[in-house]
Amino acid sequence: MMADYLLFATERYALPILQPLAQALQAAGHGVHAWFADGAASARLPEPVRMVGLREAVALRPRAVFSAANWVPPFVSGAKVQLFHGFNVEKRDDARGHFRVRGLFDLYCTQGPATTAPFVELAARHRHFAVVETGWPKLDPLFRDDDGAAAALRAPADGRPVVLFASTFTERLSAAPHLFEAIAAEVARGDRYWLLTLHPKCPPALFERYRTLEGPNAAFFETEQLVAAQRAADVLVADTTSVVSEFVVQRKPVVTFRNRAPKPHMLDFDDASALPQMLQRAFAPTPELQAALAAYADAIHPLRDGRASERVIAATEDLLAGRLGPLRSKPWGGRLRALQIRRELGYWGPGG
Repeated sequence: MMADYLLFATERYALPILQPLAQALQAAGHGVHAWFADGAASARLPEPVRMVGLREAVALRPRAVFSAANWVPPFVSGAKVQLFHGFNVEKRDDARGHFRVRGLFDLYCTQGPATTAPFVELAARHRHFAVVETGWPKLDPLFRDDDGAAAALRAPADGRPVVLFASTFTERLSAAPHLFEAIAAEVARGDRYWLLTLHPKCPPALFERYRTLEGPNAAFFETEQLVAAQRAADVLVADTTSVVSEFVVQRKPVVTFRNRAPKPHMLDFDDASALPQMLQRAFAPTPELQAALAAYADAIHPLRDGRASERVIAATEDLLAGRLGPLRSKPWGGRLRALQIRRELGYWGPGG
């Protein structure tokens, strides 16, 4: 049965999460629409996705709303499905971070056992949402044909090893201000090729600094190309960003600068001058490191078939058909948040 679905985002980094799902919905013959707010308001997904505004989204009456944000517009009709905008990287405690339940969603599509188990416990306690482990749509292109996107990013390396640098925007956790000189020295040396990116919320001055490194030994790219860059790179240099977990799913080594919660699969360091030595270790991983990478990858995202988007759609249909069991009404906190969202958006009209 053909139906209309709505994709929702508040930041540009959500686009690579939603695009594989849009393609899967289109392949199944459904109508796909997108409403982007806040930091994603000027962004677009490729046609035939139809971009809509607030009132059009309400009038659409979609079968489901898929959100890659912390919230979802509750006055739009349809099942509210949480896709997550990243992995749990322990930037905050669980009650304020990845496992915060806001009373807005009907279904949480989890990435792997490390997130499924806590959400299943929360679902049993609250009983107003369901949980299905589907894998993460953003990573679908890591495990299937990407139309040469990764190969194109890697081509300028001309056979050299490729290093990816990515950094969070959270000031106290960001490696970007601290590692610039060390990365610049590595780029100048030229024995490896660098792919450079920053979180869209990083200060413009940082973007300007890192863009100066572009040349025969490095390229700067936007967040929409992040998945292709992860596939193209051999080693990641980062900090406390969920890109670390995304990269590890491929079982490739990661070098982290002052990670908030360093783990055995990371090569963590706190002195920028040690970057060359850390890279050397990453490009010659020990059996112990390789085993730690594999164990962590299996815990956070064991599914490697590139079909998370299809599982998200199937889980949503199971929810709508009642196969995931009855759900309680949303709690008072969720209804209060719904009123706050209306106020923030300036919308007091009827729901869909």
